[in-house]
Amino acid sequence: MHRLNNPPGPYKILISACLLGERVRYDAKINKIEDKLIDSWLQQGILLSVCPEVCGGLATPRPAAEIQSDGSIKTQAGQDVSNAFTTGAEKTLRLALENNIKVAILTEKSPSCGSSQIYNGNFDRTLISGQGVTTQLLRRHGIKVFNQFQLAQVQNYLDDL
Repeated sequence: MHRLNNPPGPYKILISACLLGERVRYDAKINKIEDKLIDSWLQQGILLSVCPEVCGGLATPRPAAEIQSDGSIKTQAGQDVSNAFTTGAEKTLRLALENNIKVAILTEKSPSCGSSQIYNGNFDRTLISGQGVTTQLLRRHGIKVFNQFQLAQVQNYLDDL
């Protein structure tokens, strides 16, 4: 998690750390996105990176986890990791509120960060409509959440603030 010191402009953008190339994904692979908007926001110093799963105490690498039909989050081996995901979401919300975050860019399909699609909980790579626990919590507190494929929409949203 990186805190910003006196960034220019009134608004900062919360962003999944993995999208900036940090090795925080469950499999420790690089998931960095290359985009001129990301570069511009980095230059402006307005990106605040976070990994809710790491904030919740999960290691990297770690077993993949998926949201189950009962709302719990489990690994394929059946380990319930719901508390770590909930703790990470709560810490991410606190960080967002402390930094007057209005918008977040979170990683699609993640049980923490998915904004429109998540895996179905059967570990068969099937996607369903749904939101990760961090996305749900941020949205309940009025923070607009986008995914990494919606960067132009993020800029439009910021322009309208």
